[in-house]
Amino acid sequence: MQPETATTPALEATVLVSVGRHPVTGRARRADQDARGVELAKSLPNARVGLLYAGHLGSDNESALRGYLGMGFETLSLLEQPEGADVLPALAEALEASSPQLVITGERAEQGEGSGLLPFLLAERLGWPLVTSLAAVESVENGQATLLQALPRGQRRRLKVRLPALLTVDASAPAPRQSAYGPSRRGRLDTRAAEASEDTAWAEWQVQPARKRPKRLKIVKATSARDRFKAAAAKAEGGGGQVLSDVTPEEGAEAIFKLLREEDVLR
Repeated sequence: MQPETATTPALEATVLVSVGRHPVTGRARRADQDARGVELAKSLPNARVGLLYAGHLGSDNESALRGYLGMGFETLSLLEQPEGADVLPALAEALEASSPQLVITGERAEQGEGSGLLPFLLAERLGWPLVTSLAAVESVENGQATLLQALPRGQRRRLKVRLPALLTVDASAPAPRQSAYGPSRRGRLDTRAAEASEDTAWAEWQVQPARKRPKRLKIVKATSARDRFKAAAAKAEGGGGQVLSDVTPEEGAEAIFKLLREEDVLR
């Protein structure tokens, strides 16, 4: 008689999703980073994945939320919040009640404040570790996850983190699958009551059209092994750098100022 094997408990994962905005047309859509987080969660073996959205549900963004359902989900949990509310308390309360082992989300929203602070504030409130720029989850076992973090110029760093943990993804994560129309319409938006908290800081802000920002220094983020090799090789080929040692503060400042001029950061 063969010995019985213990069944591995399912990994509980929750993906926080939001309503994105197309950069050209301005129409509501799946947020790209959040959709990548959903794709990454679905690739986890033996995982039960749930979707959670906190915000206002209207005719303009319902189709965008159903886009996540079209990725292979029957329900999406919706914490109804009025326009301009602080969603942090509602999300923290819902996650404390459901107690998932992994929470995955994008690094920043595509509309609204878009400051990228929500994952940090949420992790601080829950007391969980936070890992940013997630590229892949390699394994989850014994209450510990082995992660692959994306770094500039295609580099990768392997990390181990205790669960529960909060993870954020960006463009380095796998591209999301297309949303199927049929499942997106058949899926259910499960609306839950949640206490709303007023965002006093947001109420005092003045919104105006953005001005052109200064040019940023170029950072290469590669998504494939070939691109990572090219980025690393390009870094090695650069011969225009200069090593400064034993210089005065004035000379160092002058060298930095000259570099910023050459990169068109300053004019």
